[in-house]
Order: sequence, then structure tokens, then C-alpha cells
Amino acid sequence: MAIYKLNGDSRMESKVNNKNKANLVLGFSLLIITVGVYLWWLIYKSLPGISSWATYSLLKIDKGSHLGSSIEFFLYDTPKVMMLLFIVVFGVGVLRSFFTPEKTRAFLSGKSEFAGNIFAALLGIVTPFCSCSAVPLFIGFVTAGVPLGVTFSFLISAPMVNEIALGLLYGLLGWKVAAIYLGTGLFIAITAGWIIGRLNLEHHIEDWVRETNAAGLTMEEEKLTFQDRIIYGWDAVKEIIGRVWIYVILGIAVGAGIHGFVPEGVMASIMGKDSWWSVPLSVLIGVPMYSNAAGVIPVVEALLGKGAALGSVLAFMMSVIALSLPEIVILRKVLKPKLIAVFVGVVASGILLVGFLFNIIL
Repeated sequence: MAIYKLNGDSRMESKVNNKNKANLVLGFSLLIITVGVYLWWLIYKSLPGISSWATYSLLKIDKGSHLGSSIEFFLYDTPKVMMLLFIVVFGVGVLRSFFTPEKTRAFLSGKSEFAGNIFAALLGIVTPFCSCSAVPLFIGFVTAGVPLGVTFSFLISAPMVNEIALGLLYGLLGWKVAAIYLGTGLFIAITAGWIIGRLNLEHHIEDWVRETNAAGLTMEEEKLTFQDRIIYGWDAVKEIIGRVWIYVILGIAVGAGIHGFVPEGVMASIMGKDSWWSVPLSVLIGVPMYSNAAGVIPVVEALLGKGAALGSVLAFMMSVIALSLPEIVILRKVLKPKLIAVFVGVVASGILLVGFLFNIIL
């Protein structure tokens, strides 16, 4: 009896020690994160002064010159966007650890169609979708019995209203622009998905997609600790920033050129609210471009600064992110041409409506 009691006490002591160690690690992790966020904020607030000093004191460029304005914009926006990108991707990476593709499919397949459109669009904000994941996710949704219209609400929302776009818009242009973009993007995703669902175009999915066995696409659920989720967020930073940094630099370079060398009023004449063709032209310019939210938002910032109308700029941004040619090429692997044409037409119509509407009311 004494031996059993001793073994029980030993096991209890071991559990207590393990719990104490876990709490210690958790506390230390939270301390490191808090200090890191504070240092991030100090550096972020110092960027205007640093970029100005580097441009006019270190590089000796004349103040008020076109070149000086461009260089200062580039030296300011590059670390600013990268820092915003880092903290947004890390935070959302931790959040994404709760949303596996398997959980998403199971959740969407159990909803009525219109409710599914709404939930799918909301889930698209926090669930990864890009050219590399389009095919397996689409196959998983279709084979899991998710209605086609609901699937399209997700596919439209995920690239268009993604968390990186919202985080950068908030950091660069303020909460009003971010909120407008969120609301209009969700409206397009929900409405376009509902319309596509009403058209009964399931037979325009490639045959091999419908024949794919859903069981082969399932993922094992894992119970993740707090430390696991932190690692998940860090892995997201390495993967996403490692993939998009070149587009960010190119986007900022284009934005710097517009900011420094394009005269006031030129962009207003091209993307202004007074010309009816400015919104369709913005969409036509945006569709062939290959970029992502992180790369195109510095361009958006510069366009608005030069007098372009908000509706035209929103239409341009949405067309770049949601209707880019590379995404359409990827979707051709799983969709027949007629369904792709319907998808492009419905989404483009929604983007045009948003552009015209905001050019009229703002």
C-alpha cells in the first residue's frame, strides 16, 4: 500500500513540475513578445525622421526635388510596409493555426446555401488562398459537398479581402479606407457567389475534380500548444514574406516613382471621378498585372496621394488581386472555360459597381 502511495505521489509531483515548466515557458514567451512589440513600435514611429535624414543629410539630395521626394518615399515605405507585413502575417499565422482546410470544409458543407455564402466569405479573410493552394482547396470543397456558389464566395474573398490587405490598408491609409475595402470586398464575394450558385453550372467543373476521392485530401487534426502556434506564426512569416518581398519592393518602387515624378492632377485625369471611363480603365489596367496585396498597396497609396479617385483606385486594386491572369490560369485546371468566363464576368461587374458607386458618393 505504501509503495502504491509513493508511486502516486511521484506521478502527481511530476505533473506539477511539468505544469510549472509549461507556465514558465509561456510566461517567458509572452514577455519576449511584449518586448518585441514595444521595440517594433519605437522603430516604426522613428521611420519618418530616419528616412528624411537618410535622403537629405546622408545622400545629400536637394529638398523639394522630384528625386528627393521619390527616394524619401522609398526609404520610408520599404521598412514601414515590411514591418507592417511582419506583424500582420505573424498575428494571422497564429490565428490560421485554428483554421485547417479540413475544418473549413467541414464547416462550410453543413450550412444552407446563402448562409454558406456569408460564412465562406468571412472565412476567406483568415484562410489561406493563393495560386499554390487554389487547386487542392477547390477539389476539397467540391468533393466535400460544398455548393459551387459557396465555394466561389470563399475563392473570391480569400485573395481579395485577405488579412494582409486589410492590415496594410489600415496601417498606411487609415481605418476608414480599410473598412470600405472590407465591406465592398465581402459584398462582391457574397453576391457573386450567390449569383454563380443560382446559375447551376456544376457540370462546368472538370470531370476529374468531381471524381477525386475526398478521403485522400483530409488532414490529421493536431492539438497545438501556445508555443506551437507561435512557431506556426513564425513559419508563416518566413514563407509569406519570403515569397512576396520582391513584389513589395517593386510595388514601393513604382509608388515612389508616382509620388516623386508624376505631377499633381495627372492621375486625377486618368483615374478621376469626373470621367466615366476611369473605372473600366482601372479594371483593364489591373487584370493583366501580377501582384498581391502587399505589392499593390504602396501603389494605391501613391495613386491616392496624387489625386486619383477612391472608387477608381479600389477597382484597380480589386482587379489586380482578385482577377489576375495567373489566378485564372491556375483555375483553368479545375474549371471549364464557360465557368471561368462567368466567374470573371460576375466579379468584374461587382468591381465596376463598387468603383462607380464610390466615385459618385465620395
